[in-house]
Amino acid sequence: MEVHRSSLRVRIGTMKVLALARYVVSGSSKEMVFIWKAMRPADWIKNVFVFAPLFFSGQATQVDKLQLTVLVFLAFNAMSSATYLFNDINDRELDRVHPQKRFRPIASGALSVRLAGASAMMLAIISLGLVSFSPGVVVFLLAYGVMNIAYSLWLKHVVIGDVFCIGLGFVFRVWGGGIAIDVMPSSWLILATFLLSLVLALAKRRHELLVLETTANTHRPVLEQYSLKLVDELISVVTPVTLITYILYTLDAGTIARFHSNLLYLTSIFVVFGIFRYLYLVHRMNLGGSPVQLLMQDVPLSLAIVGWVVTFFLIVYVA
Repeated sequence: MEVHRSSLRVRIGTMKVLALARYVVSGSSKEMVFIWKAMRPADWIKNVFVFAPLFFSGQATQVDKLQLTVLVFLAFNAMSSATYLFNDINDRELDRVHPQKRFRPIASGALSVRLAGASAMMLAIISLGLVSFSPGVVVFLLAYGVMNIAYSLWLKHVVIGDVFCIGLGFVFRVWGGGIAIDVMPSSWLILATFLLSLVLALAKRRHELLVLETTANTHRPVLEQYSLKLVDELISVVTPVTLITYILYTLDAGTIARFHSNLLYLTSIFVVFGIFRYLYLVHRMNLGGSPVQLLMQDVPLSLAIVGWVVTFFLIVYVA
């Protein structure tokens, strides 16, 4: 009897998911384009952090573990898009006073709240289904989703706490990628990820203060608690700590023993240049609102990242 009830619940749940999917797919081609745009696929590059444990453990050439990590990457893509949709629904009134965000599909009225909400639910379900092979990854993915919902509803209004939430989001990505392949991320990797994400988040707050000027508090109330001087001081504190953390990681005896090489310090050249270049773009060019956009548009910054990846790969996987 209990098995029958359980089977019935599964069938009902499946029917609801299929009904939800049919509703989303039934939208016009124009609406599908707006859904895709609201999903922010360009921001999926942030989810490459799930590959960090695979890459830093020296197992990136193992096909089976690479496949598992790709599934985690796709799952975080779907979950992050679901949270983007939820955030845009919640912030649609505030986004309408932002010079760029007012053109977002939901804020502009091009995408209905109902269809956006259904799309978010479907993406969240797909996300959890992709990592059903690992209960541990499901837990971290759920934690990531819940934290982002809490961020949209409350935490983004908490000064300093808002940027810490962004940092924790990147840490969840790293942990998820590590659990999927049974690799425990090192403390160095967790710290470096968290600190680097703080630099990016603070740079974004700085850009918002500059771009919005007198309307900053209207768009994002927490900006009232920030100032350019405060944000610049915070960046000046976090940046050197980030660099020192990575350099110490490359010189750590455990790291040298793991990779059988004492040459990893050479990759620090690209890390230092990349952060210096990013700070130049933030302070001199008043950019930083979208780290992804900077990465895709600024050639020196892109070359620094490519140089770091290639050098690390040669030292760990070839030499």
